[in-house]
Amino acid sequence: MQEKVIVGVTNADGAHRAVDWAIDRAARRGERLELVAVVGGAVGVVGEGQVIDDALRETQRMLEAQAERVRARGVAVETRVGRGKPVDELIEASNDAALLVIGSDYRGPGSGPARGAHGIRVTAGAHCPVAVVPDLDLTGRSGVVVGVDGSEISEAAIAFAAAEADARGEVLTAVCTWSPFAIPLEVRSFPDDYLENMQSLTEETLSISLAGLREQYPDLVVHRVVESGIAQTVINRLAADARLSVVGTHGRGAIARFLLGSTSQEVLARLATTTVVVR
Repeated sequence: MQEKVIVGVTNADGAHRAVDWAIDRAARRGERLELVAVVGGAVGVVGEGQVIDDALRETQRMLEAQAERVRARGVAVETRVGRGKPVDELIEASNDAALLVIGSDYRGPGSGPARGAHGIRVTAGAHCPVAVVPDLDLTGRSGVVVGVDGSEISEAAIAFAAAEADARGEVLTAVCTWSPFAIPLEVRSFPDDYLENMQSLTEETLSISLAGLREQYPDLVVHRVVESGIAQTVINRLAADARLSVVGTHGRGAIARFLLGSTSQEVLARLATTTVVVR
């Protein structure tokens, strides 16, 4: 059975890129797409019924135009117009999906403020991995970057990233960072052996996390990066030349659904490339 990928669609350029990204991936993997657009719910204002009806018709026309582009690539596609709050509707739609794809209006450093909260809330609350596609031209980029911290969550991120890199025949760059604890001002420096031990322990963590990849993907080239620094900064620096980055986030819950970990949230706020958040 074909896996279903949900794509959130609007009239924004970022959403158009999201559809393009989803088409390319679905064509490679034999997936089917469901294009979802959401029209706001009624608030009880006199005369709003006609406005909503017009919005529903226009939204359906927009989806059909996007669906024609999908069909032209030989990819199976369905469309659905939802009513209500876009965040809630997309989270609900992700219940039976293998992947949710959304666009971002972020266009890189110097282009304006960091990405807003709505996409982060969708990513935090979704029931499946979420791919966030920035409004950037990624032509000519290659490779997949994945953040690793030794947790079960990062194991899921590694599995997703390795499968993507292997399917594309591209290099997987696995990143694991460490930071020394804060020291009082009167202490001028850390002992050399402390810093060396932190580096060694982090290298060991990365090696353990990647154990078994060679057996599963014998042709996959893995580049390992271990360095002192802030994880999201290092990941985005390396992802600036990559086709894809992958990070993990916490589980879902009444509160946790709207709280990503600091690393994944900061990576999403200033997207360097298309980024998949895995839980």
